[in-house]
Amino acid sequence: MPRVLVDAAAVPADRGALIRYVDGLVAALDAAGADLVVVCQRPDAGRYRRLAPTADVRPGPVSITNRAARLTWEQTGLPLLARQAGAEVIHAPYYSIPLHAGLPTVVTVHDVTWFTEPEHHSAAKAAFFRSATRTAVRHAARVIVPSKATRDEMVRVLAADPTRIDVAYHGVDQALFHPPSEEERRRAADRCGLHGQPYVAFLGALEPRKNVPNLIRGFAAAVKNIDEPPALVLGGGIHEDDVDAACREVEATVKVVRPGFLRMPDLAGFLGGALVVAFPSRGEGFGLPVLEAMACGAPVLTTHRASLPEVGGDAVAYTEPDADSIALELGRLLASPERRLALQEAGLARAREFTWKASAEAHLASYQRAVE
Repeated sequence: MPRVLVDAAAVPADRGALIRYVDGLVAALDAAGADLVVVCQRPDAGRYRRLAPTADVRPGPVSITNRAARLTWEQTGLPLLARQAGAEVIHAPYYSIPLHAGLPTVVTVHDVTWFTEPEHHSAAKAAFFRSATRTAVRHAARVIVPSKATRDEMVRVLAADPTRIDVAYHGVDQALFHPPSEEERRRAADRCGLHGQPYVAFLGALEPRKNVPNLIRGFAAAVKNIDEPPALVLGGGIHEDDVDAACREVEATVKVVRPGFLRMPDLAGFLGGALVVAFPSRGEGFGLPVLEAMACGAPVLTTHRASLPEVGGDAVAYTEPDADSIALELGRLLASPERRLALQEAGLARAREFTWKASAEAHLASYQRAVE
C-alpha cells in the first residue's frame, strides 16, 4: 500500500459537499490502515487528527487561506512537502494538481458541467475549472470521478482515456446523516424560524445549475390550493439574483425561508424533518445531498439527469427541471403520505449501499494503479 498524501488544503472553506467528501474519505482511508499524510489548512489540523488518528497530519503555511496563494503553493510547496513526508503518490481532491510534483498524481474531477452547461456558471469560475480539468486529464496518472455518468461525459467531452479513469462513489456518514429524533427535528425547524410549520427542504449552493428559481416557482404552484401550505426552506449557499427575482414573483402568502448555511449537527433534523427534500438540479457529478437526504429518511424529489439516477435509483421520485413539472410532481408527493412513506423506506435501504469504506477501497485501488 503506497504512502499517500491527500491535499485537504484545497477544499473550499464553505464546508459544503466537497468537505464532506474529503472528511469522509480521509476517515475511511485511515480506518482501512492506509499510510496517509494529510495536508490541511492550520485551523483544520485538529479536526483531521480526530478524523484520522493514525495519519501524519501536516498543516500548511498560514498564507494558503488566500486562494491565489494556495494555488501558487500547490505548485511549489506541496510537492516539496510530499517528498519530505516520503509520499509515493499525491491525491488532489479538487480538480487542480501540481504539474511538476516528481510523483504520480491522482485527481478527483467532480463533474464536467463547466463544459456541458457553461451558462449555469460564472464566466471566470467556468474558465478556471475548464482549464484545471483539461490539465488534470492530460497530466494526472489517474482521474477519480464519483459516478459513471461523469466518467462517460469526460470521455465524450474531453476525449479522456477511459482506462485512466476510476469511478469511486461517495459514501454517507451514518452518524451525521440518520433518521432524526423528534428533538433534532424540532431544533432544526426552530433554527429556521418554522416553529412547527411543515416544510419542503432544499440543501445546496444556490447556483444556477441547482435550479432553485424553478423550484421556487414550482413550489408556489404546488401549494397554491393547500389551505395550510408548508414553507419552502432553502438551506445553504449564495443568494444569487435569479433566486431573489423568483421570490419576488410568487404571491406573498408563499413562505420561502432562506436560513443560509446550516450547522452540521442540524442537517439530519433539517433533512429528515421535511415533508419532501427537493433537489431539482440540472446536472450533478454525484448528488451528495440526495444520498444524505435518503439516509435521513426523507422522501426525495430530484431530476433524471446525469448521475442522479445512479444515486437515487428507484428510491426517489423524479421530475423534469422546468417549473411546471416540479409543480406537478411535488404536488403529487405532498398529496400522498403513502407515497412519501414508501420513498422514506426505500431511500433508507438504498443509502446503506453507499459507504465511505467502499469509497476508500476504490480510492486505494486507484492510488496503487498510479504508482504502478
